[in-house]
Amino acid sequence: MSGYDSLGGNGSGQSSTGGAVCHWLKHMKLYRVVFIVVICLLTLPFVFYNLLVHEESNVQHNDIHRTRSQLFTFEDVSPLKAADLKLRIDEMLRMKGTVSLELRDLESRRQKLQSDIGLYNQKIDELKQELARQQTELERLKISVEQAQVAQREAVLRNTPELALPRALFSDSLPADIRPIGTDQSRACKMSTCFDHSRCSLTSGFPVYLYDPDTTTVVSEGYDIDGFLKTTIKQTLGYNAHLTTDPKKACVFLVLVGEALSEHEAQKNNRYNAVQGGPVGSVATNPSSLNVTRLRMLPYWGGDGRNHVLLNFARREVGPGAGNMLQGQAMDTGRAMLVQSSFEESQFRVGFDLIAPPILGPPGGDVWQECAPMLPARRKYLLSFQGELQGQNGTTIGPRGTDDTESDTVDEFIIEYLKEMSSGRTQDYFMLQFECVPATEQRAPSGLRDWSLCGTDNSRKSVLKESTFALLLAPGGGSTSSTLLQARLYEALRAGAIPLVLGGDQVQLPYAETIDWRRVVISLPKARITELHFLLRAIPDGDLLTMRRQGRLVWERYLSSVQSTVDTIVASLRNRLGIPPKPIPSVIAHSVFNSSFVPLKSDPVIDTEPEESLGPIEPPYPSPAFRRNYTATLVQSREMWNDWADPFALYPQLPFDPVLPSDAKFIGSHMGFRPIGKGAGGTGKEFGESLGGNYPREQFTIVILTYEREQVLMDSLSRLYGLPYLHKVIVVWNSPKPPLEDLRWPDIGVPVHVVRAPRNSLNNRFLPFDAIETEAVLSVDDDAHLRHDEILFGFRVWREHRDRVVGFPGRFHAWDVNTLDSWNYNSNYSCELSMVLTGAAFIHKYYTYLYTYTLPQAIRDKVDEYMNCEDIAMNFLVSHVTRKPPVKVTSRWTFRCPGCPVSLSEDDTHFQERHKCINFFTKVFGYTPLLNTQYRADSILFKTRIPHDKQKCFKFI
Repeated sequence: MSGYDSLGGNGSGQSSTGGAVCHWLKHMKLYRVVFIVVICLLTLPFVFYNLLVHEESNVQHNDIHRTRSQLFTFEDVSPLKAADLKLRIDEMLRMKGTVSLELRDLESRRQKLQSDIGLYNQKIDELKQELARQQTELERLKISVEQAQVAQREAVLRNTPELALPRALFSDSLPADIRPIGTDQSRACKMSTCFDHSRCSLTSGFPVYLYDPDTTTVVSEGYDIDGFLKTTIKQTLGYNAHLTTDPKKACVFLVLVGEALSEHEAQKNNRYNAVQGGPVGSVATNPSSLNVTRLRMLPYWGGDGRNHVLLNFARREVGPGAGNMLQGQAMDTGRAMLVQSSFEESQFRVGFDLIAPPILGPPGGDVWQECAPMLPARRKYLLSFQGELQGQNGTTIGPRGTDDTESDTVDEFIIEYLKEMSSGRTQDYFMLQFECVPATEQRAPSGLRDWSLCGTDNSRKSVLKESTFALLLAPGGGSTSSTLLQARLYEALRAGAIPLVLGGDQVQLPYAETIDWRRVVISLPKARITELHFLLRAIPDGDLLTMRRQGRLVWERYLSSVQSTVDTIVASLRNRLGIPPKPIPSVIAHSVFNSSFVPLKSDPVIDTEPEESLGPIEPPYPSPAFRRNYTATLVQSREMWNDWADPFALYPQLPFDPVLPSDAKFIGSHMGFRPIGKGAGGTGKEFGESLGGNYPREQFTIVILTYEREQVLMDSLSRLYGLPYLHKVIVVWNSPKPPLEDLRWPDIGVPVHVVRAPRNSLNNRFLPFDAIETEAVLSVDDDAHLRHDEILFGFRVWREHRDRVVGFPGRFHAWDVNTLDSWNYNSNYSCELSMVLTGAAFIHKYYTYLYTYTLPQAIRDKVDEYMNCEDIAMNFLVSHVTRKPPVKVTSRWTFRCPGCPVSLSEDDTHFQERHKCINFFTKVFGYTPLLNTQYRADSILFKTRIPHDKQKCFKFI
């Protein structure tokens, strides 16, 4: 209770005190307040002053003590002597040096640790890259194992014995003698009734035996085979792969029966041809020159002449009856086939006898000089003809003939109409000459009506080179073919004039079984003479040039020379029997190293950047060869004879092989195919696991041409390590000096064949070496730097364009706008190109055969002369055969090699020579086969947005 009171009392006391003060203030006078404030203001400064003085005295006292301590220190040092002071200074300097050394040592240790840390970091990065690379390699190995398992299953399914050769159809013996057949049976001969197929096995290679014309004669006394023909036929047949000297193995026997000359005829013909400009030694074959008795006495005649072929050749400036040894006679030749240029309709046995052109050209070699340029499409004369109609008994039928036969009337009407057409009101020019001035010395034998040739070969050539069309009038007198008609056909095709055969419904042209003459010749019945001018004017330029080009192809390949004529006859007979030709020879790849020398190997240079998985690792897999030996001549016979290079040889593969339908890969014909995602498709991952496409799996060969740039070559080879689908590398060693013995060749995982070139030539780039076992050939320069993904993308694109040049650096031919008469080679950036340089391009091996054996020698000589332009020549060749432009892939335009020695393309004259090459090649081909293209090939998913869980086909393409 007292405590409570105590707390309460205190509170009341404070309240009373505060109240008293307030009360006091209220009653205080104002002057008192002012006085108190003044007193306070005067007192405060004195108080603050005293405080400051006291603090300053304390500070001064501390400074005095500090100064005194420093003085005591100096007093301690001052008694030291100078020597002791020097010792102490030296000791302090030594201490400083020691500390500096320790600091330097610590700094070096720090730098070493930092260096070690950097090395370890670098090693960590390398290990990470190696891990990524090994993971990629592991994925490739997994894919490779799967592919190998598929290949093993295919091998098990295909586990059948190799197809053995069929049993020979005949014994190795000569033809047995049997009873001769009669004349009527001989005239009705067919291949099924008069030919012994048992001597011509499919696998025989079609051996052909030639009776030596120098020792075997079948002509009558007083006659002899033309010496030019005997020598030339023996020589050209000697170059033919089917010729055999063993009659027991022969399928057919060739007998040269004409052209036969008497001494008087030869002298007369020599005088005539010396004036006319034709070759010496040409004249009509006398029908009585063939001696049937001698014919039947041939050692392998076999009684009836089966499998014998009688060759009756005619030559230039012959009379209308030349080339037909059966003219006007019922001569019995047994079961022998007859090859000549002139037949009567009743004599020609369709499908058995063979119409061949007369021998009008040189023995062989390049014949392009004889041809006229193909352009312009329309020439000075729309139509030309120079000839004179020779009638019965050698009479001349002019515009007003005296014969009253129906044939005479038709011929007179044709002549009159053609003259009226040429003199009518038209903008077209004609060169029509129906009478020879001066008169021709040629006369037709009795019973034959034909149009003789006017003027000389050179005069007719000059007219035909200016003619768009050349008129060929069918012979009369029941002839299905005549030597003069064949001569006109030969001259027209040589000059680039499109042949127009009036009366073509009754005419047989040479090798009609195989040559598609509808693409070369316009054939009209004589009744359409009034529609002739309308038809000629209705043909557009594109068709004119197509027919002219096809006509030149036929002329050069089958008619131009003795070699081409002989080869075509043999090929035509072989084609009838369905026997494939002999394989085309490859060039043997001789190693640049001696057999005892082993080149040094070095480890490959592995790229530090991890590659994407571009394909599986496969063992070498050569492309299947000679798989269509017996079907190509059946399925694609027309193309072989009329489009591609030639039907004279068998090629290992063709870029024109037919493609299977898409579903065939999964239904019955799956062998070798590797569809993407096993057929389900996919993006980058599935794409990298399989080759896909429309063709079975295959690989490619790289061909590198090099000349004394060893280190550049070694670097290029090293970059090929691990390249998928690579079969082997062929290095063409163009230098006469062998490689250095201490040169270390990189081991890139596939064979590297270093081939010794026969001589230093850029043409060696396209030699068809036997070591090339794949269809795809990647031709690259030794300094070209291509990434693996670029090479593989180019390979995949080539598989879809096997007949074209597919590559990287694009170029084009540009018209010279200054001269307006020539081409220029251009390498500037352009939205249009016409060539892909073979310094980095895929081609089919087929084109290496064409380049080496078919391309005119003049082009290869020009390449050697300039040491340039082989890539332009290959582009010309492929475009000429296919009529297609090349295919450029990726955006790469040039391939510069930093640090490489100067190449041939760096020469100042390089471009000038390439200008000249294009114009010279155009002259040889007769036109410019290069075609323009305005697109390039890139990967399907290039620049396409795809989900994050998907991969593109190629990362950078």
